[in-house]
Amino acid sequence: MFKRSRALATVARISLVTAVAVGLAGPSFAETLQEAIALAYRTNPTLQQQRANQRALDEVVPQARAGLRPEVSVSGSASYSRTDGPGSQGFGVVRSDSGAASIDLSQTLYSGGRIVHGIDAATANVLSGRESLRAIEQQVLASVIQAYVDVQRDVEILRIREANVAVLRRQLDESNARFEVGEITRTDVSQSEARLAQSEADLAGAQAQLSVSRAAYAAVVGQAPANLEEPPVLPGVPNDFDVALDIGLAENPGITAAQYDLQAAEARHAQAKSAFLPTARATASYGGSGDLTDFDLADRTSFQAGASISVPLFTGGLNRSREIQALEQANAAQIEIERQRRTVLQNVSSAYAQVISTGSQLTAGQAGVRAATVAAEGVRQEQQVGLRTTLDVLNGELELRNAEINLASARRNQYVAQAQLLAAMGRLGARELDPTIELYDPATNGDRVSLRGALPWDALIETLDRIAGPTATPAVDTEDAPIDTQLKSEIVQTAPTGAN
Repeated sequence: MFKRSRALATVARISLVTAVAVGLAGPSFAETLQEAIALAYRTNPTLQQQRANQRALDEVVPQARAGLRPEVSVSGSASYSRTDGPGSQGFGVVRSDSGAASIDLSQTLYSGGRIVHGIDAATANVLSGRESLRAIEQQVLASVIQAYVDVQRDVEILRIREANVAVLRRQLDESNARFEVGEITRTDVSQSEARLAQSEADLAGAQAQLSVSRAAYAAVVGQAPANLEEPPVLPGVPNDFDVALDIGLAENPGITAAQYDLQAAEARHAQAKSAFLPTARATASYGGSGDLTDFDLADRTSFQAGASISVPLFTGGLNRSREIQALEQANAAQIEIERQRRTVLQNVSSAYAQVISTGSQLTAGQAGVRAATVAAEGVRQEQQVGLRTTLDVLNGELELRNAEINLASARRNQYVAQAQLLAAMGRLGARELDPTIELYDPATNGDRVSLRGALPWDALIETLDRIAGPTATPAVDTEDAPIDTQLKSEIVQTAPTGAN
């Protein structure tokens, strides 16, 4: 049994050295949570992908505004014909060729609001996308925080497991020595061997868990963890549940994105209603034609200009169906706001309860370690005078290590719970976590591309298109529904108190 324990210890030490060497490959400097957040903020592929998607979404605004501007096209044609057959002067061949080119312009003057409501919908979609980007950013930063404290916890647990193996190895040596002089029985030695073997197995498990946490950290941060420093206190964690809930209902990106989605849906509903209104358009065309043999477009030139108004009279029910469809989509968007509110109520209350619970666990864990340390030392001293058995010493050591592991887990759990509460509130952004970080502002690209291709008369056409057109109005109103107020009141009354 003793030889097998030694072999297990050797294997565990080899695994430990190999894994640590892999995990520490790269910079050997100490890392802070702010450095990890800054690196992930710049390089995380999930964030980069969402930013690219947002830049693509920004393009819907200039696409919608293109309806305010003229369409200009150039066309050209060439033809050749040959006719063989009898004529007035007998059988002969008649040949002809011609070419033509023209430039055409068409400018929409009024669309009943179809263009401007399309612009409103596109703008709201872009704003909703920015909120979705903010939600993804919070998810990534929460993952960084969790990965960071997971590594710290597992490093501490590994240290505890190593210390436990060392203590139990000394205890086994002492038990063998006392067995040789007849102070204890073979049973005591076997108990020491069994505890050492279990401790070595726990050490191998701790090393494996640390490797898993290191891999998760590298995946989200983009760099293998080095010597991680203690994370700072998370800013803005509220001590009052009602305050946390009010902030969440006002700032959570899921709610604000849903509100922008409702604006877009209402604009599309108004756009669908504009299909019943007349459309006015101005057109102009200039071109020339001539023979291909001595091609000269100046031979015959023409210029045409005009204006047209079209009014839909019958579309087989198409326009009415599209209006009803847009109305129901607006209804669904309005209901989605209420769903997001209830989700925030749930997430904030759950996260706040976890903050309270983990705070109590941390306090209890600290007290447990202090008591277990005193108890373990007392049992060892009492064993030396014959008042305690070897099993008592082993149990005291086991209780101390378990208390230390519980404390390490409680520290991690409390920090993660605080981060989750901030995320549920909508305040786990990069600027809140690190005021010095260089932020990515999606509005920069949106402002840059929104007026691409603008012409001096865009504002005039936009103003005309809003005249006498349908307005975007809510389909249903659940923004301040009584059920929402009632739910909030009930949750506030039953919420735990005492967050620290």
